[in-house]
Amino acid sequence: MTTPIQGFSKLSKEEKINWIADNYTDNSEATVQILKKYWNIDNGLQKLHDEFIENTISNYYLPFGIAPNFLINDKLYAIPMAIEESSVVAAASKAAKFWLDKGGFKTSVLGTEKIGQVHFIFKGSSEKLQEFIEKIKSIFINDTKSITRNMEKRGGGITSIELRDQTHKLDHYYQLHCKFETLDAMGANFINSCLEQFATTLKREAQTCALFNEDEKGIEVVMSILSNYVPECLVRAEVSCPVDDLEVEQSVSPKEFAEKMVRAVNIANVEPYRAVTHNKGIMNGIDAVVLATGNDFRAVEAGIHAYAAKDGSYRSLTHASLEDGIFKFWIEVPLALGTVGGLTSLHPLVHLALEILQKPSARELMQIVAVAGLAQNFAAVRSLVTTGIQEGHMKMHLLNILNQMSASDDEKKTLIAYFKKNAATHNAVVEALQNLRNNL
Repeated sequence: MTTPIQGFSKLSKEEKINWIADNYTDNSEATVQILKKYWNIDNGLQKLHDEFIENTISNYYLPFGIAPNFLINDKLYAIPMAIEESSVVAAASKAAKFWLDKGGFKTSVLGTEKIGQVHFIFKGSSEKLQEFIEKIKSIFINDTKSITRNMEKRGGGITSIELRDQTHKLDHYYQLHCKFETLDAMGANFINSCLEQFATTLKREAQTCALFNEDEKGIEVVMSILSNYVPECLVRAEVSCPVDDLEVEQSVSPKEFAEKMVRAVNIANVEPYRAVTHNKGIMNGIDAVVLATGNDFRAVEAGIHAYAAKDGSYRSLTHASLEDGIFKFWIEVPLALGTVGGLTSLHPLVHLALEILQKPSARELMQIVAVAGLAQNFAAVRSLVTTGIQEGHMKMHLLNILNQMSASDDEKKTLIAYFKKNAATHNAVVEALQNLRNNL
């Protein structure tokens, strides 16, 4: 029977590996071999990876691919993507190529402010609390000078501090709702440091406030933390062209294709079951670039899905229209990203990804990432309303199936050629491989 371990974090990496292999796997020798096989042969680079997180025992690889030919605001990009799912890079590349000779993608940043909050309990007069907060706003700013000085030199800093009365949601609950400009940094540490100082200032100043009675002076700060919901850190990306330019499949006319695209997007806008899968496809593109550039894809995911439900129902993140003979397809999405700090200067592949993207600012990266999401969604919806999603997806998935069945290089070559003209379902691939082997 496996028993709890004390002091696991203090073990050496070898000791951690041996313990996990002996206690939690069926073949400890094979486990050790697999884990060590993924170590980097460069000891210095491996040590760097080991120190990114705690209790590291190996590296977990994801494919690092490139989607070329993205024309964004008349500038050509090759976009790095880190993802394990078949067909994502191919679909993004196909969409980029489709729009390349139609003006490409147009983007604009609609806002870059990020949010942080001090959540606290106040048992007293809301009018007196509002007056108190107004009086000490300058003290909040002054007390954080040592934190904000360098950010302010670059043009960022604290942009607003607002008291929000939330007592209609929870008894005695208020918050300081604060906005920040962090420029090229994602800014989590900066924002959280400011918020924690605001909390200290709030409690200190309340103790000597002449407006408050003794009970009101005892403000209880519950927590101080940034929000990953950033509806004012917003970017828009779009494509458009005359309907007659939408030559996609011989079986469907350009006008019919445009109408089908609009209907499909409208369905995702009113039907949450469809919207979730629709937006998941968008996130295939967004997450892959966010991950490749060392940003926090979990924070991005949380904020984007909250934005998709901002009207009270979960909706499509993309929109489509057909007016006056012009087809337009666009997305507005919140993205809090950084190009300095965190892994951007530490992880060699992150550094390279940003170099491939021509060293973008955070604003430029927002636009690139939004385009990746829009392109991915265009490719997916295009397939859905024409050939169906499985034809293209399964052909991209073909190599995974063949590798699972230990197909040789010659077998792969033969079957890739065969499935260029035949539907590549899982059963069809298995059967074709078995037939090929039986005939040898």
